[in-house]
Order: sequence, then structure tokens, then C-alpha cells
Amino acid sequence: MSARQLLDQLLQSGQGLLSEASARTRGAAGDKGSFLAGLGGGALGAGALGLLLGSKKARKIGGKVAMYGGMAALGALAYRAYADWQRNQAGAPGGEPQTLDRLPAPQAEQHSAAVLAAMIGAAKADGHIGPEERALLDTEMSKLSADARDRRWLEEELSRPLDPAQIARAAATPEMAAEMYLASLMVVDEESYMERAYLDELARQLKLDPGLKTRLEEHARAAA
Repeated sequence: MSARQLLDQLLQSGQGLLSEASARTRGAAGDKGSFLAGLGGGALGAGALGLLLGSKKARKIGGKVAMYGGMAALGALAYRAYADWQRNQAGAPGGEPQTLDRLPAPQAEQHSAAVLAAMIGAAKADGHIGPEERALLDTEMSKLSADARDRRWLEEELSRPLDPAQIARAAATPEMAAEMYLASLMVVDEESYMERAYLDELARQLKLDPGLKTRLEEHARAAA
């Protein structure tokens, strides 16, 4: 399965995650196991997203993911923020921003893989993903794809030490950097000092202009 398909399914899962979380947490707010088990639907979607975020964070973040809707929606939001920054920044790169929603398939695949890696990195920023969650994620992935390469990629990303500099190296263009930061924004809890610090360091490693960083955060909050 392509990175584009994986990313699209993950982003589209937000609404399902939010409704499942609301239903399940009314009776078992602290029961991480039952929450995760209930989310398992056989796709890298609500189940896998819940595993990546942890039950408490998933309840809080699910709505943010839902508002993105899918890969095209993420690209459109990045486009609006980037274009807004361009108009107000002397010396900003010219031309139409080439975001996920405006790219041919090969380039969109490259962007999608980078965004997926950024989301996984952001999900690891609070340190909650342990061996049990990784095993469950592997199960979810096997339901979605029989391709061992997909599961190996996920395992490698989960096993990799958290390093924003390494994640940022995938950003081949300013637009890709913007998309990666935007996707990370929706995964982290900005009220957490540890996760806020991770976001700031990721932005630094992505070499995001401070004005663009501010625009991305403003557009993300306005869309939520």
C-alpha cells in the first residue's frame, strides 16, 4: 500500500476515533486496554491512531484529526497557511505553493511518506508507545496490508530513537516542511511542556520561518 493511501486512511479516521472515544470513555475513562481493543477495526485508521496517541490523548486530539478529513484537506490547509505567509513576507519564495493537494502522484507519495514519519515522531514525543502498543500496532497494520514492507516500515519508524533533526531531513521543500509541521501539530498536546518543546525543536530543524510557523499554528487553530 502506498504512503498516500496510508496517510489518507489515517487522516480520515479522525471522526471515527472521536465518536468511538466518546462512547467508550463514558464508562471506562482510564481503561486504556478496552479503549484500544474497541477501536480495532482492521485498518490503519481509528484503531492505529488510538494506539499512536494513547487513549487519553486520543480523546483530546481526535477532533483535530477529524477536521483534516484526508490527505487533500491537509494539503489544502497547508496551502492556505503557506500562501498567506507568502503574501505577507518580503523575500518569501515565489510561485504557487506545491502542497499535497496540488502534486502529481510521485511527488505526493514522497510528501505523504514524510508526513507519516512526522506524525509518528510527534506521537512518540510523550514517550507513551511501549512494547504492548507496538505489538498491537503491528496487528492493526497486518489487517490493513499483507505487504511485509509496510509493517517493516512502521516497525522501523516506531523503533527509531526520537530525533527531530532526522525527521526534518525528509523535508525536501518548504511546502513539505510546512505539511510535516502541520501534521505534527495535530498529533501533539500543545499544553504539554515536553510536546511543545518537541514541536519547537522540529520547527527549528525544519528551518521554518518564524512567520510561517505562526501562520501554520493560526490556521490549525482556526480550523479546529
